[in-house]
Order: sequence, then C-alpha cells, then structure tokens
Amino acid sequence: MAHLLCDENFPLPVAQELRRLGHNVLTLQDAGKGGQAVPDEAVLQFAVQQKRALITLNRKHFIRLHRTRSHTGIIVCTFDPNFIGQANRIHLALEKTPDLAGQLLRINRPQTPSR
Repeated sequence: MAHLLCDENFPLPVAQELRRLGHNVLTLQDAGKGGQAVPDEAVLQFAVQQKRALITLNRKHFIRLHRTRSHTGIIVCTFDPNFIGQANRIHLALEKTPDLAGQLLRINRPQTPSR
C-alpha cells in the first residue's frame, strides 16, 4: 500500500477512508504542521523527506511543481463531497501505479449527467 501525505486542505474523511483501505496516510496536521501556511514547495519537500506521495486538491500549484521539481509522487484531486467514492478512486489509481516516484496522478470527480 502507498505512503501518502495529505496537505492541509485535503478532506480528512478521505484520508481516514484511505487508511481504512490499508494506506499509510499522514496529514500535515498529524505532522504538527497544520495552520502554519507552509508554502507548497516546502510541503512537497517534506513529502520527499518522509518518502510519501503528496495528495492535494491544490491542482494548479502542484502540477506546476511536478514539472519543475523531483518528487516521490503527486496526486491531484478535484473536490468531491462523496468522500468514500473519492477515496476508492484514489485507491484504484494507486493499485494501478505501484511506483509513484516522479508520477503525477489526476483523480477527478465523476461527471454528473446533464439534464
């Protein structure tokens, strides 16, 4: 299973479900870095130091960092109020990509049919 670091804005219920699915999940709050407005570059560096893939809703900034920095994996997600469904989509993507080093995974909320 994957070793993940959730940034400060990532939904805790998704992190908890990922743990239930067997992943080793650390949040910035767990690491004592919550509420400190840690810059994105420092968050990514902390993930690298911890040998964890970073998981975030902050797609724009971390996609840019993916292009310019070496890293242990970045998972960018769209916000989805279906936390269990989002955790399951992340879990399935992780099963398909066992080596996350240098990888960028995009996990998007499913499109709802228009009426």
